[in-house]
Amino acid sequence: QVQLVESGGGLVQAGGSLRLSCAASGRTFSPYAMGWFRQAPGKEREFVATISWSGGTTDYADSVKGRFTISRDNAKKTVYLQMNSLKPEDTAVYYCAADKSFLRVAATVGDVDYWGQGTQVTVSS
Repeated sequence: QVQLVESGGGLVQAGGSLRLSCAASGRTFSPYAMGWFRQAPGKEREFVATISWSGGTTDYADSVKGRFTISRDNAKKTVYLQMNSLKPEDTAVYYCAADKSFLRVAATVGDVDYWGQGTQVTVSS
């Protein structure tokens, strides 16, 4: 079992930046691929970014490419999401995800192994 705890959410103006963190505990942090999803009010949870267990491979949703960067520190059992040039449409609850995979988290919400409790990100216009 893996427990995931997100932090770093908050209120920011459009064009600003935030860095989310996700600390893992429980069973070994690796080899788990990690990722971030988000869910806006009235919408389904959607994939945002993923990183391989080694940190060498990343992938992003088209809507955040060039603005968000995912990274991980396996020594600290922590994954990060640096969010720059934030837009009001980025407003959502952001969830950390972990999968027993070397390469990436599942793109389908129902196939993800572990979830954090979520952290709210609100971008004002």
